[in-house]
Amino acid sequence: MRSASPPEGRIARNLIEKVVNEAKRRRVVDVRIGLSYTAVILDDGAAGVALTLREASEYCCHHRLDPMPLAGRGAEEFIEKLQSDSPIDAAVGLACINALLNRPRPEQVAGDIMEQLSLGPDDQVGMVGNFQPIVKRIKPTGAKLHIFERIEAPSGNLLPAEDAKRVLPDCSVALITATTLINHTLDDLIEAASPCREVVLLGASTPLCPEAFRQTAVTMISGVTIPDPKPVLQIISEGGGMHVFKHHVNKVNIPLSDRGEQIP
Repeated sequence: MRSASPPEGRIARNLIEKVVNEAKRRRVVDVRIGLSYTAVILDDGAAGVALTLREASEYCCHHRLDPMPLAGRGAEEFIEKLQSDSPIDAAVGLACINALLNRPRPEQVAGDIMEQLSLGPDDQVGMVGNFQPIVKRIKPTGAKLHIFERIEAPSGNLLPAEDAKRVLPDCSVALITATTLINHTLDDLIEAASPCREVVLLGASTPLCPEAFRQTAVTMISGVTIPDPKPVLQIISEGGGMHVFKHHVNKVNIPLSDRGEQIP
């Protein structure tokens, strides 16, 4: 039986509810809103990151409404930002949630997501977000690949993002960037991908919280933990992204059962 369709924004609410008690005990000591990524550091030394998904309207130097500084405030204030209509504020919220959640867990499987997937020529892969290192590893498998990006017209295997909900139901594997939490499209994409054999939420922005994806079509979450935030903070402050700080994070995966329940 297929999982019920998740209500709009349910995943974000699940994440906030999961961390709210711990957030009440933690304070934010550093925030970096870089050109590529945003980072939040907590008073216990834990760090989380999320993509800085900027819109044209937010390039103005006066886009922020929050009083400065952000550092020193309670983490509980930050987690609610995940539901903000501002992509920058939502990125800050997700980075804070990831700082609370993305820590070593016994069920984590270390390594790249492609080591956890079995793909062949009969597969159709729908990729929401253009993960070029993964694209290069999919090509030798012979699987047909559809990449959904923010473009206006199809170009090769690149399709406009709005085509995802139409094409994903015909795919066998869906790879969905966690930045869809920031632009509030994740719930609809998971619903569209429910016929897929594998539905993976991936990227450095991924919250490692199996409980938030129960009763959904997600079969695996793939993100990062940050053992030492210092080099990551410097890279983000200097405009670098995952392709630069990847050597300072640990890639980890948490397999779920075929429909959103954690494998024992």
